[in-house]
Amino acid sequence: MVSDSEIRAPQAVTTVRLLLRRPVAADAEGIFARYSSDPEVTRYVGWPTHKSVDDSRAFLAFSDNQWEQWPAGPYLVCARGDGALLGSTGLMFETPHTAMTGYVLAADAWGRGYATEALAAMVDVARTTGVRRLYALCHCGHRASAHVLEKCGFALEETRRAYAEFPNLRPGRLEDVLCYGRHFEKDGSPGAKC
Repeated sequence: MVSDSEIRAPQAVTTVRLLLRRPVAADAEGIFARYSSDPEVTRYVGWPTHKSVDDSRAFLAFSDNQWEQWPAGPYLVCARGDGALLGSTGLMFETPHTAMTGYVLAADAWGRGYATEALAAMVDVARTTGVRRLYALCHCGHRASAHVLEKCGFALEETRRAYAEFPNLRPGRLEDVLCYGRHFEKDGSPGAKC
């Protein structure tokens, strides 16, 4: 929960090519059309492919709740030049000092370095909000996602066997995941692995 002593993340972050911003209600249709309803895009995520815009609206309600309770929450990933919606990323806090991150991009945004750029921005947001441990989980078969994490300085901490369901891959079956982490000292500098 956010306290007076915690630093809130900015609601918009810019990188060289991207604008990452807090989602708003008017984004529901765009989220649905661009990535959340695409079975190929959502294959390796931990939430079901959206079947209707109402599912995207439910995500926006979740997002608002995260932003109200914690220093940050989900961000939409947009092209800085024309504002085109590319996907989403963000931080999901477990404690004031531990957060999970991830990313999902529309298929036409794959292979352009956007995931790496968005993840690097989330690392910076995590540091500024006082996160000491930032981690991400990815399916053992999703090598492209693991590569993005490694490029952003995340270290493979462990393989968690039969750990998480990927409802768009094999519903009801627990799959192995790779757990990658980054650790920061109290001042935000890289720290030793816990």
